[in-house]
Amino acid sequence: MTTFDGKNVLITGSASGIGRLMAQKLATRGANVILWDLNLAGLESLSDQLARWGYQATAYHQCDLSDREEIRETAQRVLAEQGPVDILINNAGIVSGKPLLELSDEAIERTFDVNALSLFWTTRAFLPAMVAKNQGHVVTISSAGGLIGVPKMTDYSASKFAAIGFDESLRVELKRLGVSGIRTTIVCPYYINTGMFKGVKTRVPWLLPIMEPEDVVNKIIHAIEKDKQRLIMPPFAQVIFPGRMLPLPWFDRLAEFFGINSSMDDFEGRGE
Repeated sequence: MTTFDGKNVLITGSASGIGRLMAQKLATRGANVILWDLNLAGLESLSDQLARWGYQATAYHQCDLSDREEIRETAQRVLAEQGPVDILINNAGIVSGKPLLELSDEAIERTFDVNALSLFWTTRAFLPAMVAKNQGHVVTISSAGGLIGVPKMTDYSASKFAAIGFDESLRVELKRLGVSGIRTTIVCPYYINTGMFKGVKTRVPWLLPIMEPEDVVNKIIHAIEKDKQRLIMPPFAQVIFPGRMLPLPWFDRLAEFFGINSSMDDFEGRGE
């Protein structure tokens, strides 16, 4: 079982959304939360909020998760000033929400830099210390969009498919290397009501609800504590796995029937 009390927990994308909520909840559990985000004002307000509540963020660092060198330098600073990271939560993510032919080259590259490649740079920075202690936990926040492709999310879905492959390969690689004390958890939630996916809709809310951040974060924390290797939310999303055995036209019709293929039709996002 993974515990948080007294542990260095680094959360990327922690200035807003579920990253911010995770930081708040883990601080109350005694974690030394280390906050990373590009949004410096959001980090400062979160640190101030924790202080008002009687908790103290160990540190916060402005870091562009699309910049490999900035990740490397910020990680070195963390290791020098805060010490080894016990639990790494790769949470940072972005979404464009546009058809493929409307995406700029820069938008596609940034999506992959933040959602996929940053996983490599953060994990490579903090994994050696975990291996040396044979103890640690790497959490990767992917998406239900990493289980099934969705219109207007070619870049996002592809990057989240990559995140799932990253977690799976890392898990079995550590096992093959005989590193038994490091846990991994992959998280695949459906749309979350944080503003990031403003405008998305669901046809069957009793099966595929737009999820509330509080519920999502509570489930993520519980999954980490219990060393659960995979968390898919809501449970109905797991039908994607047996669905993959169907002929592709049938699989596509199933996705259409449940409104998955039209879920991004009215996407607005945060307008960033």
